[in-house]
Amino acid sequence: MSLQHMRGKSAIVGVGQAGIGEAHGFTAMEILAQAATKAVADAGLTMQDIDGLATCSSAASMWAMPTAEYLGLRPKFIDSTMLGGSSFIAHLMPAMLALESGQCNAVLVCYGSTQKTGTFSRKAMSEAFKLVDPLPYEHPYQPMLPPTAYALAASRHMHEFGTTREQLAEVAVAARRWAQLNPEAYARDPLSIDDVLNARMISTPLTVRDCCLVTDGAGAFVLMRADRAKAQKQKPVYVLGNATAVWNRQISCMENLTVTSASESGQRAFEMAGLKPSDVDVVGLYDAFTINTLLFLEDLGFCKKGEAGAFVQNGGIAPGGHLPVNTNGGGLSCVHPGMYGIFLVIEAVRQLRGECGERQVKDAKIALAHGNGGTLSSQSTALFGLEETL
Repeated sequence: MSLQHMRGKSAIVGVGQAGIGEAHGFTAMEILAQAATKAVADAGLTMQDIDGLATCSSAASMWAMPTAEYLGLRPKFIDSTMLGGSSFIAHLMPAMLALESGQCNAVLVCYGSTQKTGTFSRKAMSEAFKLVDPLPYEHPYQPMLPPTAYALAASRHMHEFGTTREQLAEVAVAARRWAQLNPEAYARDPLSIDDVLNARMISTPLTVRDCCLVTDGAGAFVLMRADRAKAQKQKPVYVLGNATAVWNRQISCMENLTVTSASESGQRAFEMAGLKPSDVDVVGLYDAFTINTLLFLEDLGFCKKGEAGAFVQNGGIAPGGHLPVNTNGGGLSCVHPGMYGIFLVIEAVRQLRGECGERQVKDAKIALAHGNGGTLSSQSTALFGLEETL
């Protein structure tokens, strides 16, 4: 059965962010609540109007329950599926189905993390993950995950297609140029190709500038049925397509290190939306590492497999380039509090609402947001559009 009947049936009516960068003195739950409060207010609603909740955290297995308690919610619909960084884009489809069925009327999707300033450090978390999420074909060899996994994919892409270090660096430089247009972005200092190449090596061929930021941050958005969305104070941003695909958990279990399940999630999302890559005005890709952007440009059909290096050269995805990618600065330069996917949705909505100031993409009507989780493990693609695209 096709999901095309779900196209445009739900819309995002409010978005909010909080604690971007460093949220000293606040817990993850506190900045989540700040972002959620902003998103609900942005929609012209109150917390009493929220009867659906979708959230998860890498630091807590039952995160939905304390979140509902803290926000004072009694949701009729709850989704706490944890797929890593793609989770909040993957939450769209269950939320849409719950809205369409009448199970609930307004779903809050939210996330918060203080991985930079919090007491539960990344090192402690990675040690805990070895117990709760064992990788039997990888952990015995003590790789530095996740960087080593993505470095493996980058090395393979370079070997197979002749992709260069300079082309990978183009991704980081483009993200920084967008970040310099975004007053909320955490990293806004100048960054050149040489800066990326000469930075501290993390896992060959990736330097520290090929790797995402480690920040705090919280984000939230509110989803409603299209008929109710039109009555809210903001211009609705409709969900035109959404799909999620998982082919592996461990990168060592990928059939092909240069082809991710984004090739499936993207195809299904485009089919649901009745669109093709050339219809998209603004693109958000989960750039935990520079290789991600190249892989997803190819797997989602913006260029052919092996050609993303050339596609991003000479500022191809930077301001003024042929395709606006990661216009907020991405995980590489804007914000990355452990799981980045929710910020892709927020930027897509802001671009379509025309709220992005200096970085605004002119006449943006259709936006794509693509999330990645684990080590190229879970992939979730969403397409959004304005009313005129329905």
